[in-house]
Amino acid sequence: MSQGPTTQAVRQLRANGIEYSPHLYRYADRSGAKGAAEELGLDPHQVVKTLIMETDQGSPLCVLMHGDEVVSTKTLARNIGARSIAPATERQAQKWSGYQLGGTSPFGLRSTMPIYIESSILKYDQIFINGGKRGFLVGLATEDLVSELDPIAVEVKA
Repeated sequence: MSQGPTTQAVRQLRANGIEYSPHLYRYADRSGAKGAAEELGLDPHQVVKTLIMETDQGSPLCVLMHGDEVVSTKTLARNIGARSIAPATERQAQKWSGYQLGGTSPFGLRSTMPIYIESSILKYDQIFINGGKRGFLVGLATEDLVSELDPIAVEVKA
């Protein structure tokens, strides 16, 4: 099977028989998905970032967005019926996700939370997303991500 670090995300993928390709790269602090795409020579639109956010009621949610795009929190809040949404603090995001900032994956999350995906990501046959550790992406079929996570498609690009 695939190599790479054995993270909670990788454990979930393996446990459910999801094929993935490991992609290790030199992590640079705060470089995000765009930095990962650059390091690996990938299209930053096909590299998906995992964002942990919080509603005004203090509920966590996960948003999957193109690496070179920004989430409109106003549009997202309107779409899900929240008064407002903001990025979770680094400490809170780590508590909810179980992952260190820069290494957050939507697979193997510590807490149960709704997962939203920018609908235009779904047009790709394959995406690259964090594998649960800084400097580690996994490439996988978009349909496998959808069948495993059952994300809610939204249009929330800023």
